[in-house]
Amino acid sequence: MAAGKPGMSGGESVNRAQARDEFQQRIGHVFSARSLLAQALTHRSAGPNHNERLEFLGDGVLNFVIAAALFEQNPEASEGDLSRLRAALVRERTLAEIADELHLADLLVLGPGENQAGSRRRASVKADGVEAILGAIYCDAGFDATRDVILALYRRRLAELPTADSLKDAKTRLQEWLQARARSRPEYEVVSISGADHAQHFVARCRLADTGDAVEGEGGGRRKAEQNAAQRMLQRLEGKQT
Repeated sequence: MAAGKPGMSGGESVNRAQARDEFQQRIGHVFSARSLLAQALTHRSAGPNHNERLEFLGDGVLNFVIAAALFEQNPEASEGDLSRLRAALVRERTLAEIADELHLADLLVLGPGENQAGSRRRASVKADGVEAILGAIYCDAGFDATRDVILALYRRRLAELPTADSLKDAKTRLQEWLQARARSRPEYEVVSISGADHAQHFVARCRLADTGDAVEGEGGGRRKAEQNAAQRMLQRLEGKQT
């Protein structure tokens, strides 16, 4: 058997090395310390030298770089708007999309149980992997190199930013709609909860204190039901204005 990891053939070892070389080309950074790349790609289920510390570091660098980019790109935006835009860019779903663009999932090393469970396809695992890679780049080459990689990965997303208002949830938009008209805040209450503990279904009511108007919403949790009710109330109010 060729030199490599125990239980891995020489062909498998060569293929993995080639895949990692191609990955480095995709992210635009070739590691001086290949061990950092290996650690960044190792899930905690695969052994003690896993990527959680690198993930922590990468998360911090990512948040700062995106915050700075948004600050420079949107000189008139409020703190709240900048926070919403940043949250949309660094959330799990966005990071998982970046992982897919980089074909990261196939490179992750997981323990047998997690591998058989298909965990490499989970959004959270892919998102953590992206953050770990960024942390590894920081350790390998410093802040400037990490910033350049992040800005390259986010170039299209930064150029095609949605409006900050479109990122506000329904409860926030409803409250702002009412406040702009000097009206009282809406009130929410859970009307009913049904279903098994692991699959509960909530019905929530949104009521306007000044008029008594009320609508109900539903969802797989209290927050989702309240958001659904707020969305329906907002649609009703905006419909009355047209």
